[in-house]
Amino acid sequence: MIDDTELLARAEALVAAYTKAGRTIATAESCTGGLVAGLLTAVPGSSAVVERGFVTYSNEAKAEAIGVPMDLIQKHGAVSEPVARAMAAGALGASRAKVAVAITGIAGPGGGSAEKPVGLVHFGLAVRDGAVRHLERRYGDLGRAGIRRAAVADAIGLLEEALRD
Repeated sequence: MIDDTELLARAEALVAAYTKAGRTIATAESCTGGLVAGLLTAVPGSSAVVERGFVTYSNEAKAEAIGVPMDLIQKHGAVSEPVARAMAAGALGASRAKVAVAITGIAGPGGGSAEKPVGLVHFGLAVRDGAVRHLERRYGDLGRAGIRRAAVADAIGLLEEALRD
């Protein structure tokens, strides 16, 4: 769990807004390892909003739990726009949620390359009966905790945007 007053306040507001709108959320997380779901479920009353969360850290988990095609992972890599989009769509399909957010990235300290450096994170946002959106962030090497915190903040931002749409 991220101990962050600002993020917790945003999560509280998000849970209240989703509760009022009657909308539910699913998460599909790789590099954040469940931190978004953990932040949301730290809020009392979040059971009305958080439908389920998937921690799909391995490629096999992405394929088995939320239906990301292995050939997509092999062609583009787990940290890519197509995989982030497929994770969001897959989480939505494997749940009863109205909105799903997905995160896949390289939190470091190792694992990066010139093409995919540490700090590269791809997000997917799927809304039932809507298009799947994508967001790419290149945070730089903020350290593992810094990258994961930044990714959680951006995931909350995407969920906030989805509510406004």
